[in-house]
Amino acid sequence: MDMRDIQVFRAVMRAGTTSKAATLLNVSQPAISQSIRKLETSSELRLFERTRGRLVPTQEALALIVEVDRCFAGFEMIEHRIRSLRSFGLGRLAIASFPALGTGFMPRAIAAFGLDTRRVQMSFQIMSSREVHQQVSAGQLDFGLMADELSVSGLEHSQFMSVPGVIVMNDKHPLAGKPTISSDDLMEHPFIALNPEDASRRRLEQSLVLDGKILRPILETPYSNSVCEFALRGVGMGMAHPILALDYVTRGLKLKPMENAVGFTALLVFRPGIPLSENAKELLRVMRIQMESDMSSLRQILYQKAGNI
Repeated sequence: MDMRDIQVFRAVMRAGTTSKAATLLNVSQPAISQSIRKLETSSELRLFERTRGRLVPTQEALALIVEVDRCFAGFEMIEHRIRSLRSFGLGRLAIASFPALGTGFMPRAIAAFGLDTRRVQMSFQIMSSREVHQQVSAGQLDFGLMADELSVSGLEHSQFMSVPGVIVMNDKHPLAGKPTISSDDLMEHPFIALNPEDASRRRLEQSLVLDGKILRPILETPYSNSVCEFALRGVGMGMAHPILALDYVTRGLKLKPMENAVGFTALLVFRPGIPLSENAKELLRVMRIQMESDMSSLRQILYQKAGNI
């Protein structure tokens, strides 16, 4: 059985006529008819009925085309991969981040990475830390950024950043002029909290318990960006991831350090035993540089009035 004859069979089934199949494959119509006869002879199957000069597929042909299409789908994937390798080499990156670093920080880092100057094709997704863990574990991502609220067993990991959270509020808040927020302040004003399962929320509550205080938020929400949005609209003040909060400063959000620092930690996660490509290593280098730049901006915003930059 010749693979070329199977290709001709598939073309006839897709095109509907031998003449259209001949055009599709850039061969003569007699060559198409000859291939079909050869395939029928070698398979000992009648694949077409000849009716008034037309080929009408038999039930055997309809059953066979299902398996043929499955086979050719694999070939088409190989062809797609060859084109991708020809265009980008091995330079395809698939990465994801949890929202706190995915909405502002990672776009800045990817822009600094300079996709237009590299032979690299990238997929970047924003998803929950749990989804990042699952996608990296399944081999669908080169690496991911996630919060430290979940176990990372089964994955290689390293700390990407750890920084104290900030209290955010709008410029009309009663504490807008205060340089540092105390635990007493958190008790005396409406507070917007991250959800109870958030690791930083738990650390905040533990810190308050040591001071004999219990957090009673007016509102709970899963993401730092929604904390910032609610704070801008005067719902209250809240604790947010400082790198994400940077993006709201130009909109009038005030960022304040806390007397009792509560940290936000981000982890880089990888599949064990799978070396990173050179493009992935370079992106990580750019990400670290971008994080240093963002941290410098954050320090200037938090401590400029105190002159402690």
